[in-house]
Amino acid sequence: MKNTTTGYKAHIEIVKPIKDSRVLQQVQETLLMSPKVGRRNYTIFQVGKVTLLRVSDVLNLKLTDVFEIDGSIKHNAYIVDRKTGKRNTLYLRPLEEILHEYWQWLEEKKIYSRWLFPSIRDVSNPITEKAFYKVMAKAGDMLNINYLGTHTMRKTGAFRVYEQSEHNIGLVMSLLNHSREATTLAYLGLDQDMRERILDHVDFG
Repeated sequence: MKNTTTGYKAHIEIVKPIKDSRVLQQVQETLLMSPKVGRRNYTIFQVGKVTLLRVSDVLNLKLTDVFEIDGSIKHNAYIVDRKTGKRNTLYLRPLEEILHEYWQWLEEKKIYSRWLFPSIRDVSNPITEKAFYKVMAKAGDMLNINYLGTHTMRKTGAFRVYEQSEHNIGLVMSLLNHSREATTLAYLGLDQDMRERILDHVDFG
């Protein structure tokens, strides 16, 4: 798929969560492989997957949102969702090792920016959503996966929380800042799955 604006929008509509752990590992390894910015791209994906933030909020994070001055990682980050205006508290402990490695990478590369995920061409600005879409699309092309996009990390994280919390849809709704269960089920592509599971156990007589 060409990286045109039209193609970009169309691609977002078919983005699905990565449900297979083996495929997830392949995607993450592919992101990390980029010789110049692999560590940044990989960390963007991990932060989006663990925090369940929209990509616009992930890329808008500042260094001081997650790191103390000495490079230690904060327990929580406090942001306001750009789309909804809702306050959001991010739990960062599951990301400690990944963020520590990322801090070391920034230091080694002498990349100094106020942004957590700066553009390498101009560190005074964060990487754009369109640029990160290209990163994900390239990974998809390399792995022959046609459903990767900028929402993959958020959807994947939400799906894994849903599956590993014994299908606690309320928790997933809260993490996604959704107000309706139907919205969350549809976002994860689980609405039809749930209907079919229920219908499988109905005695229609």
